[in-house]
Amino acid sequence: MGKVAVGVAVGVAVAACAVAGVVVGRRVGSRRKWKRVVRVLEELEEACETPVGRLRQVVDAMAVEMHAGLASEGGSKLKMLLTFVDHLPTGSEIGTYYALDLGGTNFRVLRIQLGGRRSSILSQDVERQPIPQHLMTSTSEDLFDFIASTLKQFVEKEESGSEPSPVRTRELGFTFSFPVKQSSLRSGILIKWTKGFAIEDMVGKEVVELLEAALVRSGLDMRVALLVNDTVGTLALGRYHDADTVAAVIIGTGTNACYLERADAIIKCQGLLTTSGYMVVNMEWGNFWSSHLPRTSYDIDLDSESPNPNDQGFEKMISGMYLGDIVRRVILRISLDSDIFGPVSSRLSIPFILQTPLLAAMHEDDSPELKEVAKILKETLEISEVSLKVRKLVVRICDVVTCRAARLAAAGIVGILKKIGRDGSGGTGGRNRSDVKMKRTVVAIEGGLYTSYTMFRKYLHEALNEILGDVAQHVILQVTEDGSGIGGALLAASYSSYSVDGVKLL
Repeated sequence: MGKVAVGVAVGVAVAACAVAGVVVGRRVGSRRKWKRVVRVLEELEEACETPVGRLRQVVDAMAVEMHAGLASEGGSKLKMLLTFVDHLPTGSEIGTYYALDLGGTNFRVLRIQLGGRRSSILSQDVERQPIPQHLMTSTSEDLFDFIASTLKQFVEKEESGSEPSPVRTRELGFTFSFPVKQSSLRSGILIKWTKGFAIEDMVGKEVVELLEAALVRSGLDMRVALLVNDTVGTLALGRYHDADTVAAVIIGTGTNACYLERADAIIKCQGLLTTSGYMVVNMEWGNFWSSHLPRTSYDIDLDSESPNPNDQGFEKMISGMYLGDIVRRVILRISLDSDIFGPVSSRLSIPFILQTPLLAAMHEDDSPELKEVAKILKETLEISEVSLKVRKLVVRICDVVTCRAARLAAAGIVGILKKIGRDGSGGTGGRNRSDVKMKRTVVAIEGGLYTSYTMFRKYLHEALNEILGDVAQHVILQVTEDGSGIGGALLAASYSSYSVDGVKLL
């Protein structure tokens, strides 16, 4: 009996050791697994670092590229396009003006009534109209006849019952957010279509001429006062509300910026004559690039797999179109290296499935159990039953990617201020000189990434303060709403009593 008891005891001990070995093995495996995950996260954090020293290098690079783009065509990744807008709304505008905003699969028509004082929009009416799918691939005549017909109905509806106005041609600001080579205030040739449009007979044609021909065919007495893009409209709206507005930035699905430049600084057009001595320059800053930008392997892969590799590098690091996809790529990499997300979800291989609003919702999830993170992982990426520790990891990834984007956007804004001498350096390359008297400087800003994403906005402001120091108190980022629409109508008002030939190239 003693031998049997000993045998049983030994067997139990062996089994216990085996179980303990399995448990220890699992713990060791788990630690190794998390070490791999932590290594990926640390590599991401290091690659995305944006200390203030690096941001100042980006600021300087932006200013240098702006100079180069103004000096010669093709001299910089920044196109620095002339808009031929040489003055902005002052608040003295009075009367009724229209705008047409065409920038995607919908277009909008607007009517505003101005009271002759700054920020005095007495009334505004707007109508949004989807463009039928077949018209996006039809002919230019079909497209603009549809737009002109809608505009005519809008005018007749809005003017019915009102007092007849003095005999005067209605004036319209045309916001056209497609690639255009502009040659004057109210003329520009379509370079190419984007956003699903493919109307072949319109490429290389004058956009305003096509619209005005359609207005004539419809019998609507309306003149196109000018052709602008949405960023210029945002600057106009900002200036209408605040005379200290000198630049505008859009940070949404895409990103761009424009600003008011001295005409004599636009060296590539030495014969440029303007009535004000200034001109609004459309930077197309999404295409900015510098070796100082903190680029990761995920950015490189995203760029190489995009329809426009080696193009729009800045936009791919800071705009809403791409941030969610960068996060998706990081999660995919971790999933391939470990099983903390369970079996690798096939949905992780679908580009742009994780859109930036979902990233923002996960990043700003303040519930103790991060329920929103769990919900989005499950419903969008089909990743379920992940631990709270893993959910916190996802939030950290969102934070790293968003923080880098916001801080780089801030550096871009300061780059513009440096170029026009509003960064406190006095144009000498110094930092925050105390002997430079700072002017109040307003930058108009639009776009859902800035207006709707609290953490993005917080990080951008923090970086602005770090770069500018005491000078930051003189710089105001002012949110505007509907620069592409209202701004276009305000510009039509600004130019209604001016010759469209006020800006000339000699």
